[in-house]
Amino acid sequence: MIFDRLKRFSIVLEGAERDGPAAFSPGQAVSGRVVLELAAAARLGALRLRAVGAARVHWTESRSAGSSTAYTQSYSDQVEFLNHRDTLMAPPDNGEATVLQAGRHEFPFTFQLPETLATSFEGKHGSVRYWVKAKLHRPWSTVKKAKKEFTVIEPIDINTPALLAPQAGAKEKLARAWYCNRGQVSVTAKIDRKGYTPGEVIPIFAEIDNCTSRAVVPKAAIIQTQTFIARGTKKQKKSVVTSITGDPIPAGKREVWHGRALKIPPVGPSILQCRIIQVEYSLKVCVDIPGTSKLLLELPLVIGTIPLHPFGSRTSSVSSQYSVNLDWLSTIPEQLEAPPEYSAVVSSPEAEQSLAPPCRSELGDILEGPFFAYIQEFRFRPPPLYSEVDPNPASDNIRPRCMTC
Repeated sequence: MIFDRLKRFSIVLEGAERDGPAAFSPGQAVSGRVVLELAAAARLGALRLRAVGAARVHWTESRSAGSSTAYTQSYSDQVEFLNHRDTLMAPPDNGEATVLQAGRHEFPFTFQLPETLATSFEGKHGSVRYWVKAKLHRPWSTVKKAKKEFTVIEPIDINTPALLAPQAGAKEKLARAWYCNRGQVSVTAKIDRKGYTPGEVIPIFAEIDNCTSRAVVPKAAIIQTQTFIARGTKKQKKSVVTSITGDPIPAGKREVWHGRALKIPPVGPSILQCRIIQVEYSLKVCVDIPGTSKLLLELPLVIGTIPLHPFGSRTSSVSSQYSVNLDWLSTIPEQLEAPPEYSAVVSSPEAEQSLAPPCRSELGDILEGPFFAYIQEFRFRPPPLYSEVDPNPASDNIRPRCMTC
């Protein structure tokens, strides 16, 4: 039996860590090999490979129809991103099996990923998965299968004008209890940009005015919203990624956050281009008001994969649109050399010659042409050397001019 002779049947992807999935970007080539180890010679059929990538959603909702009848409604959908097939070992034309000797056999493969792919994702009601599966067909026996998953990360560059734009907002709420007006609470918040990457710190600038008669507590949190879409229906799941809590604000007082730090933990990037699965982030600044609902202010966020340009300015957004070579920065010496003297660059005879107009004999008959246009190249003489003695002193015979005349 081949089970007794087959010692190993697996898939190895290039770039994969030990016992971990390999990570690729859209448009990248995926290479690997199918490894087959036999303890003895064996008769084998075809060896086929298939690479698959798809987004799937599924959830159920209970429905009631009347007082005694209830049923469950199911929602599901699927989007296929990748479907590649290849035959690594074909059976002979005569229909007989291929005999492989004992030992290790490797069957290399490679395929190209599409330019547009969604980032790998695992959610409560859906997922985005990519994998490679190999099938070994054998005469008079079941098919042997091997599967290897890999990760795809869609690049999101936060160095773009849209993601570098500041985000700000303001909101207010009237606190009421038993139809009594207890005052108003207002909040104004701002962050320096919309796009961030995991590990970065978001500085929050906020003002909270508590005009009520009781103390309130400000908070800030990063919220992840997973949206699953199927058959025109949406299913959302929200979770708190991280949060901070400020000090209680007494009645009639104001609290100011001068860049309160909120660090982004390791989270998956935003998924915005998939038709059935979306992963969005937001920064929520809320105020807990006793006796009434919370005051919520939401600012949109995008979690990207390409961090902010090293210069850290908004003008760095051009790096996402143009390829700029900055290698020359490393060649600048620490101590700059003094600029050369002007006379060393342009000598006096050279300057005089350049200022002299061309001779008519040198130009020949070119001046007779109707479309002739001569543009002279001007070069300036070097400045005179500095001296304490005035080279053009004023004459004593000249009567000084009266400034009042």
